[in-house]
Amino acid sequence: MTQTVEKAATMDAHTVANGLLQRVILPRSGDPMSVRSLYLDERTGLRLTTPPPLPGSPLREVSLVGTAATSRRLRVVSRTSALVPEQSEVSFGAYFNAFAAGYWRHWSRLTEVHLRLTLTGSGRVDVYRTKADGSQIFVGGEVVDGRHELDMALDLRPFEDGGWYWFDLTTDSGELTLESGGWYAAEESPVRAAVTIGMPTFNRPSDCVATLNAIAEDPAVLAAVVAVIIPDQGTKKVRDEPGFDAVAAKLGDTLRIIDQPNLGGSGGYARIMYEALGSTDCEQILFMDDDILLEPDSVLRAVAFSRYSREPMLVGGQMLSLQARSQLSTMGEVVDRNAFLWRNAPGTEPHHDLAERTLRQTPWLHRRTDVDYNAWWMCLIPRSVAEDLGLPLPLFIKWDDAEYGLRARGKGYRTATVPGIAIWHMSFLEKDDTSDWQAYFHYRNRFVAAALHGPDNPRALLVDTVKRSLRHLMLMEYSAMALQEMALRDFLAGPEQLFPKLPVVLGEIRAKRAEFDDGRPLDSATEVPLSELDALAAQAFPEPPTKKLAIVKGLAQSVLHNLRPVDPAHAVVPQRNVPSKQAQWFVLSRLDSATVSTPDGRGVTFRRRDPALFKAMMKQSVAQLREVARVWPELRQRYRDAVPELTGREGWKRIFDA
Repeated sequence: MTQTVEKAATMDAHTVANGLLQRVILPRSGDPMSVRSLYLDERTGLRLTTPPPLPGSPLREVSLVGTAATSRRLRVVSRTSALVPEQSEVSFGAYFNAFAAGYWRHWSRLTEVHLRLTLTGSGRVDVYRTKADGSQIFVGGEVVDGRHELDMALDLRPFEDGGWYWFDLTTDSGELTLESGGWYAAEESPVRAAVTIGMPTFNRPSDCVATLNAIAEDPAVLAAVVAVIIPDQGTKKVRDEPGFDAVAAKLGDTLRIIDQPNLGGSGGYARIMYEALGSTDCEQILFMDDDILLEPDSVLRAVAFSRYSREPMLVGGQMLSLQARSQLSTMGEVVDRNAFLWRNAPGTEPHHDLAERTLRQTPWLHRRTDVDYNAWWMCLIPRSVAEDLGLPLPLFIKWDDAEYGLRARGKGYRTATVPGIAIWHMSFLEKDDTSDWQAYFHYRNRFVAAALHGPDNPRALLVDTVKRSLRHLMLMEYSAMALQEMALRDFLAGPEQLFPKLPVVLGEIRAKRAEFDDGRPLDSATEVPLSELDALAAQAFPEPPTKKLAIVKGLAQSVLHNLRPVDPAHAVVPQRNVPSKQAQWFVLSRLDSATVSTPDGRGVTFRRRDPALFKAMMKQSVAQLREVARVWPELRQRYRDAVPELTGREGWKRIFDA
């Protein structure tokens, strides 16, 4: 490392240690235009409160927003600096640069935050805040003439239910340069910024190298990192990826690549925690997925939130869409304790596009959202919490993160999913993992988590599973039903089978799924005879029933149709070619066969109705669920008694050493 880089790293370490909560950051040079909306609000006509004129201000007394002057765009100089042209106004009231004061007020020990900006030129800075309902209040402002070091103390006490702070920059006859800026605590935290970043991977070497570069190229992030651990579980190795050697040289001894068999996400994250607790002096452990695009400042923000929290807690990052990068896919998630399903937190809207409706235009974004857990696309766990709770359950994938959040909550550790801390990840709109090979893990692990943290009476869970069984069958998803049968069988076998199944279950799942039409995707519908429907009929689909009577009648007719014999001709020529979005029960349940495109659009499955399978699989599902109900109290106790072994270092060590 050169002397200049060492000096920069030392300065960044000093800054982080002295109260930096989040930097003011600008978009990357290669980002799509819509992504600017996550960093800046440059739209006209949005001023709700005009700031009063300041003494000595060279600016006109009316806001420039909504005039032709606002057509001049801010020019990004670097990731942390920008130039505002003359006769312009730009608001930093955007996702990554506004300050989510409601979350800091509720979870941290801070009572105030300092906005610090280094500005040069001529102009004005104005600070605003919002209430939990999104209503906007002008807080104060300062005139800039020459070089100006702004340090404005801002009260956090009015934000118990939510609200944000942000600042706007305005110019008249001159330019204004933001050299750097950030939101700071007035006091130092007694907890060190010393994070281990962990990222398990399976055959995504290019994504991993890109994330490693994002970490390595940011001196402030590097200053807070004590280790980067990558359990490499794939056949395409990260070490072999172009660019790896260069980034490995930058990270030096900080980087650890650990080759191990494919143990799924939980096996990868368990290895990260195992290594972090056993061989580093870190204070925080940050889990991240391998298929993400990282905003590096999110690492610093998660660490800072953890360091200043009133009590040790999990700090989660939100998910932005990798396909539509201005979309906030997930604000926060909760678990329904009766049916035992995760879902979006109440009052939030998934897949919200901040390029279409900005932070200032979206009232629900200003209310604080509380969660039960945070998915491990990005989640920070304090060392003290990990030492108390133990490692993840050996679940391979699905429910490991939710179970850990519920386990933490049961011991008094809460989780916050914090706006402005985020990664970009593939949206789940592109997936239907409840019916592909992952269906096994959805079912088995949901029941395991419910046994550990769910209700005394599993009735709602069982009723929901019956409904899902019927839906699978009406959609001709026989492989998903076969995986459900495997999952319930393995759940009933008890906690003793979780570790032995971990290295082998994926092979068993793939073999079972390949026995069924819907488990053997084709590249294209042209690989089978095309439906004989004319173009008009092929594109006309029934509307979903909405009234209760119509739904009940439609279900009854669908079940009856599935019990009738099949026309042999339809086993060769599909009746319809059905797009993924139209693959609903009220469409497929009336057919003998259909090609159905996969959610990602990369292939199709040729599904054929089988009345014998319909009856046998439904009967088997009901029988298993009755057995679950019968043994629930005893089985639940067995799972709870097994938690120390399932989450302990010794049990996992045997897997890692195998």
